[in-house]
Amino acid sequence: MVERGSVLAAHADKAAVSEAVSLAALPPATRLSIRPPADSAALEAALGVTFPREACRATVKNGRAALWLGPDEVLLIGPDGLATALLKAVADYAIVDISHRNVGIKITGPFATVALNAFCALDLSEMAFPVGMCTRTLLGKAEIVLWRTGSEAFRIEAWRSFAPYVWRCLEEARREFLDS
Repeated sequence: MVERGSVLAAHADKAAVSEAVSLAALPPATRLSIRPPADSAALEAALGVTFPREACRATVKNGRAALWLGPDEVLLIGPDGLATALLKAVADYAIVDISHRNVGIKITGPFATVALNAFCALDLSEMAFPVGMCTRTLLGKAEIVLWRTGSEAFRIEAWRSFAPYVWRCLEEARREFLDS
């Protein structure tokens, strides 16, 4: 199997260190776009994760995350290399492997929301966008999936072709917080 590289490797290697706002390119992952049936119990069991029951929320189990992106769309994110096995186990369902399409970026720190808000108009206060919430939105001119994974931590899923643009936007937004 050929190991996938990151389109963000060069950017991540040059990223300045900041405790206020940190950026990291996430390793390759399995990503499945799922159109779950009304009764999804068998599908959830085969995938090893329960789908969220509330809109714009994520559930995590067995190292896999299920993000509710719409009434009939769930994004499953798991360790790299699971796609083939999972797709065989759930061949009768509407599932597409989009592992190669997206790139993951992690943004953390006490000023992560400030940096995100420089290019994303969502209210990212914990009251409006609590831990576990996720949504499809815009960052600058790029469509992303934004998931709050912790009080000061977010995961961004961006299309591979837009990932360098998203990274540069985040780098620009965090410039004022870089350590001297």
